Amino acid sequence: MSKSESDRSARPMGTLTKSVALVLLGAGLVTVGPDAVAVVGSLVQRPAVAFPDQAEAPSMAQRSNAPIPALSNPNLIADIVREVGPSVVRIDASRTVQSSLPPQFQDPMFRQFFGNAMPPSEQLQEGVGSGFITTADGQIITNAHVVAGADRVQVTLKDGRSFTGEVMGADTVTDIAVIKIDAQDLPTVRLSDSDQIQPGEWAIAIGNPLGLDSTVTAGIISATGRTSREVGVPDKRVDFIQTDAAINPGNSGGPLLNLNGEVIGVNTAIIQGAQGLGFSIPINTVQRISSQLIQTGRVEHAYLGIQMVSLSPEVKENINRDPNRPFTVQDEEGVLIARVMPNSPAAQAGLRDGDVIVAIEGQSVKDGSEVQRVVEQSTVGQNLSLTLRRNGQEETLNVRPGNMPSQS
Repeated sequence: MSKSESDRSARPMGTLTKSVALVLLGAGLVTVGPDAVAVVGSLVQRPAVAFPDQAEAPSMAQRSNAPIPALSNPNLIADIVREVGPSVVRIDASRTVQSSLPPQFQDPMFRQFFGNAMPPSEQLQEGVGSGFITTADGQIITNAHVVAGADRVQVTLKDGRSFTGEVMGADTVTDIAVIKIDAQDLPTVRLSDSDQIQPGEWAIAIGNPLGLDSTVTAGIISATGRTSREVGVPDKRVDFIQTDAAINPGNSGGPLLNLNGEVIGVNTAIIQGAQGLGFSIPINTVQRISSQLIQTGRVEHAYLGIQMVSLSPEVKENINRDPNRPFTVQDEEGVLIARVMPNSPAAQAGLRDGDVIVAIEGQSVKDGSEVQRVVEQSTVGQNLSLTLRRNGQEETLNVRPGNMPSQS
């Protein structure tokens, strides 16, 4: 693939209005308005270019103003990059899509006049992202949106070797995918325990932003445990790491490292228009998901089938003021079940609209994210004990989560 082709960015494959503009960092990135979330595929359609004009390029970058760490080894980051860099790969994904022509274009008379000016019936869509090697025989971690719908996946190592990649599995709920290439004795990364990281620790990102291969940036861990809803992707099930290490389109799937040179996360998204707001999937989540993808090619996500609202005095007042609401709320804390989905595990267990969850598995809860976290960590078919407040009385029901319905 030529350099000019690799530098191409994306046209939108779909947008969704939200309060922030979150951008997934594969080559499916597209610049959108200040109040939109771009949740797009990884594949870009030629002949889009990375920079519509030079003025737009800086606004897409996430810059870190963090000072250089005061360390006894001033070349520590360079040493880490030298060690880990060969394990970070470039991923080029492409697919051919059929475009249906309007009926008038099928008319032979029309074709006679327009000839080669006819729109093509096939279009090539391309995208670029990053990944990292986890086993010497060629298993690679990346984001699901980097390879979504791809007919062809090409993996290029830092030493210039290129391999055809096979997607072993991809999970859109956590945005994790595993690729396999036919190679041996490859350099691999070392993994850390992402549960142990703390805000303020140093972080290093390596990837291929905007077609610039093997780019290194550094910053700090700005926060941990950012919920999918906080970040602007409520359909995902990830508690993100937030970092101000500069990451950009094309960084998707690349590693976020600590100062031991260990992977602590997979770089995934930025909030457009913000400075120093990048998000990574914790490596502990990645390990759990990737192991299932490697074993079975798919992932089961425990699902109750309820819509939840975290209660507060203001939320209680707003709900009770709504004349169309079929129930009223007496509680000012806990997790309100606003709706039980028909035929869901929750409905089968007897949960009702207006119930308030006060504990799950004996653990007190005050926020919907706490309930979601416990459910996600459970397994399909496992009994979960929910303590509810219903009509002023507490009762306990057992629910058996099902597998989350397909989002396709």
